[in-house]
Amino acid sequence: FQKAHIVIIGSGIIGKFNALELSELGFCVTIIDPAEHKNSSNAALGLLMGNMYQKRKGRSWELRKQSLELWPKWINFLRRFNGELNIEKPLIQLTTSEEKFKKLKQFINEIYDQDLKILEEDSIFIKNINKAFQTRKIKGIISFKDGRINASLLLETLDKYLKHKKINFLKEEIIKIRKSNNQWISATTNNAEIKSDMVILCNSLKAVNLIDSITHIKLKPVIGQAIEVKINDAEVDLFSLPKQFNIDGINIIPKSKNKLIIGSTDEYSTKPEKNIFEKLTNFVDKKPIWLEKAKITKQWSGVRSKPDGEPSPIMKNLGDGLIICTGFYKNGILLAPTCSKWVANEIKNYLS
Repeated sequence: FQKAHIVIIGSGIIGKFNALELSELGFCVTIIDPAEHKNSSNAALGLLMGNMYQKRKGRSWELRKQSLELWPKWINFLRRFNGELNIEKPLIQLTTSEEKFKKLKQFINEIYDQDLKILEEDSIFIKNINKAFQTRKIKGIISFKDGRINASLLLETLDKYLKHKKINFLKEEIIKIRKSNNQWISATTNNAEIKSDMVILCNSLKAVNLIDSITHIKLKPVIGQAIEVKINDAEVDLFSLPKQFNIDGINIIPKSKNKLIIGSTDEYSTKPEKNIFEKLTNFVDKKPIWLEKAKITKQWSGVRSKPDGEPSPIMKNLGDGLIICTGFYKNGILLAPTCSKWVANEIKNYLS
């Protein structure tokens, strides 16, 4: 394996995680990305919604289940490079819809899983959430297996590891890849050519441009926006809320006593919508005064790729030493360990 050189195009969570696993196996790895701090991973909130996924069969569930098993091992490994990295548990999924709550209850009652519970109305979580948002309609479930990884901290930790291992990193834009004399040639905008034994495409929407002549894959852009808001801490104590929860698709993460992260949107575009505050804070019928008066202190977005016409994500061995891993949509962080393990197995089989 030490003689094999692998090029990874794309430096988001998926690209860097592949580099981590392959480097540990002894491969020589080069990551290529012209702008690593502008990819969608830098906008991720890091919620791991795996065990509360309601389809308990099929590819999507298998990918989630495997990642939930792999994540604790990788966290222990990565803590050698950053002791602050961990998975914050539990994760709470909530709704204001009685119909949706009935479906959540049915799911919990049908699946015998001690790590999943219905949150009753007398639960301290439900009481505090309803009190904070001045409603009685919020109900839901809790998963003690799911949680959240701080995405920024994870990227920083992966960077420390890659630097420690002296992984090659090139800030170049790849415009074409081709196979020549049993090697892959990745051509840059600066007319440089990087040779490798294999190529892994993890560069989101741009991946399809490099393989259009090989296979036809469709991806559509989905922007996710998030905001950090500051409130008057005299009106509500955000630390009375759970560390991370979701209300009808909106993720909420109390950051301090008076700061809250709220995200993320699904905008099928490449340009973020304006006036995003209203869209992200409209998860209750009537916003409490403290939320209505909240001031945005930070706002960010990232373009994610979603497969068009096939399930997410796209993990395919295109043959002859070319692999594509993209279209993870909202699950890049959750599925990174499963993706890297699959890639490693495909590469070992190819080279053996």
